[in-house]
Amino acid sequence: MLDRITRTRFVLTMIVILGTLLSARPAPAAKLLKDICRVKGQEENVLQGLGLVVGLKGTGDSSDYLPTMRLLARSMEALNHPVSEPSKQGGGGLLDLEDTKNVALVMVTATVRATGGRRGDQLDCSVSAISAKSLAGGRLVFAALKGPVFNDPQIYALAQGRITLDDPTIPTVGTIHDGCRLESDIATQFQQNGKITLVLDKNYASFPVAAEVVETIKDRRLLSSSTTAHSGYVARAIDPANIEVAIPDEYRDDPVPFIADVLNTPILETRTDARIVVNRQTGAISVGGDIEISPGIVYLKNYVVEAAEASGSRFVDIDPANTASPKLKSLVEALNALQVPASDVIEILKVMERGGQLGGRLIIQ
Repeated sequence: MLDRITRTRFVLTMIVILGTLLSARPAPAAKLLKDICRVKGQEENVLQGLGLVVGLKGTGDSSDYLPTMRLLARSMEALNHPVSEPSKQGGGGLLDLEDTKNVALVMVTATVRATGGRRGDQLDCSVSAISAKSLAGGRLVFAALKGPVFNDPQIYALAQGRITLDDPTIPTVGTIHDGCRLESDIATQFQQNGKITLVLDKNYASFPVAAEVVETIKDRRLLSSSTTAHSGYVARAIDPANIEVAIPDEYRDDPVPFIADVLNTPILETRTDARIVVNRQTGAISVGGDIEISPGIVYLKNYVVEAAEASGSRFVDIDPANTASPKLKSLVEALNALQVPASDVIEILKVMERGGQLGGRLIIQ
């Protein structure tokens, strides 16, 4: 049967069975606030700087790449082995390094976790070549890493160590595991003027969710006896993504228990915007289970996809037991069962979105 369909065309349909839907719906699940938001100030920080890699097998920077030669000369000078002064005859200076091919100038970055870091912490760091052909077998001699603010002169970390390539097919990028050592504490500021700010995750940021969070926080009462008379947290939504919460006076000097209690506040599972996410490269498709399809027909190559409202349609329902509105999830499953190529599935989704049939936003990566 499938062979016959393959030789002719695939006919796919979903039919809406009209009538009252009496099936009970499950109660909304509860989440904690920490599952949908973070505290402002709890962000990752990226440290970055330039470094010098040695030990390459002739794949380093060319001798006419002056930034590398200058950094190498300064490094030699710091180790009490300066290059000779340039002579009137044309020798000395950077010319002494003209045959150097095993050295490379690289960009070094390290990410400090959102909770901050203490002096002495070891972090992985990424190394990327600027001009060298390959970093295979190389070793980072040193790199002084600064913070994300370029005009900040403070050195937050030092990096060194042997480079491990992330992907042998891309020899210009590698990692040094535990190769970065913090030289200064990096603290995150999570309160300001006696307040904290909750930042909703991008998938939840909206006016309805922000309003729901504010009301939930206001109704929340601390469990400790010293605050049972407190009428609730004072909170307000600044915009769809940011919610400001005042720290009670009794917690001004010790805000951590208060913040923990706020983040552990139960909240009914909020409804996010319906999304269909497609990855062109891998063909992966993520579909929300409740995304519906409006009536209509899509023709593409040998495929016909129909969503009809009339129960007398000449086609067979994909899921005869389903009495709800047609779901996109069922369509994608049917297409996969018929081994429709991912590229064709993506094109069908694109056509359905342009035709206004999709009950969600299509995101193609």
